[in-house]
Amino acid sequence: MRLILTAVVALTWLFAGQAYADAASARLSDLLGKAETLSGRFSQLTLDASGTHLQEATGQMELKRPGLFRWHTDAPLEQLLVSNGQQVWLYDPDLEQVTIQQLDQRLTHTPALLLSGDVSKIGENFTIEFKEAGDVVDFILRPKARDTLFDTLRLSFRGGLINDMQLIDSVGQRTNILFMGVQLNQPLAAERFTFEIPAGVDVIQQ
Repeated sequence: MRLILTAVVALTWLFAGQAYADAASARLSDLLGKAETLSGRFSQLTLDASGTHLQEATGQMELKRPGLFRWHTDAPLEQLLVSNGQQVWLYDPDLEQVTIQQLDQRLTHTPALLLSGDVSKIGENFTIEFKEAGDVVDFILRPKARDTLFDTLRLSFRGGLINDMQLIDSVGQRTNILFMGVQLNQPLAAERFTFEIPAGVDVIQQ
């Protein structure tokens, strides 16, 4: 009888845990899926494990489903990252250099795809926890795979819009990104997600 009761309790916890995971994945997918396009400003701060500031930057982001994004970091650390959903251009005007590579479709390797990619894949790639208070919803994502760029990722929404995100890697380095003036489902021209290579710059094909 004790063995039966133990098995019943274990199964109850198992089903409850799966139901919570399914609810978290569905809630996040619902919030992300409402955004066919996103645009706005961002402020990015990178800290090492001890909390020392490593880098600060601001810029403009534009994202469009499926998998298109444009991430422009302001001077003095100016860079432009553009994807058409298949390949990525990284342009550094100070170095007069463009790096071109295929877009890594793995959500655990390309965090921008969490905001612009296939939301149905989220539950397959991450274990997800969430908490909700008023109009604020926070999600903690942990990759199921070992070969990832980060150990944990926090996404925070306010009033249904992405507000900020934080990535923590295996050595404790943290990247905090705050989004400002976010516009949802505004028209974004297709040419925003292609890149014309300027004359005279070095091109690195990976």
